Amino acid sequence: MPRSATRPSVPAPLLILTAAILWGLLGILGKKAQAAGVAPLEVAFWRAILAGGLYAVHSAVIRAPLPRGRDLLVTACFGIAGVSVFYGSYQLAVRAGGASLASVLLYTAPAFVALMGWAFLREKLGQREILAVLGTLGGIALISLGGGKGINATPAALAWGLVAGFTYSLYYLYGKAFFDRYTPAALLAVALPVGAVALLPFVHFSAKTAGAWQSLGAIAVFSTYLAYLAYSAGLRSLPATQASVIASLEPVVAAGLAAALFHEQLSALGLLGAALMLSVGKKKEAHPAVE
Repeated sequence: MPRSATRPSVPAPLLILTAAILWGLLGILGKKAQAAGVAPLEVAFWRAILAGGLYAVHSAVIRAPLPRGRDLLVTACFGIAGVSVFYGSYQLAVRAGGASLASVLLYTAPAFVALMGWAFLREKLGQREILAVLGTLGGIALISLGGGKGINATPAALAWGLVAGFTYSLYYLYGKAFFDRYTPAALLAVALPVGAVALLPFVHFSAKTAGAWQSLGAIAVFSTYLAYLAYSAGLRSLPATQASVIASLEPVVAAGLAAALFHEQLSALGLLGAALMLSVGKKKEAHPAVE
């Protein structure tokens, strides 16, 4: 991702921490919206369409060129996998297993990044990458065995969480190819609406309370649009490795809020598994650019 010579007025580590906190709210807000009667895929739809509109306005204001031709086609395909499937599977993981479990399983992404980088980008699969994969598998096993209070480590919860982790990792491959050629806001102004449209056949719209709309709006504005802006601004003057370490506080935030609001709590064995996954997953540039 291109680095700007202009330093942000807010310290870069604080910007990355802000993004981590806002991303940590994602599962909490999603669970609140679902508790208010909004189905998981409808939550994903509104996240994509509302945040996509914000990115469209943003890219128009800064006059960022949108992808065209083959780049537009690839971005549209990414919108289906990286938005429709990712956003939807994450909310389904929240419903099936809880907000904290979904957030932790999202951090299987570095292992998927290592494997796909080796398979498609001819990146070296060194000792650190192998440890990331093995540690992730071990962490999943410990979480599955340990469970916890308010945590449902069912096959469905694990499966949706792993799908979310895999599709989250696609941001890395896509970003490698496109984030140096277009502004990410312009790319997301295309990808998110495409993802929302692809979700439409699977969405059953329901009447929504004011509280449900507040949760949906907060997901789009805070946990998607502003979280990305904070992360990308911090990344301009902070090495990707340091940014990834700070951003990995996201599941800690999610777990703490889930414990306080929904009485979710991983068991000691589950916490050990989560710690193992987070510790081995801090590979350079393994944290995708947006979530």
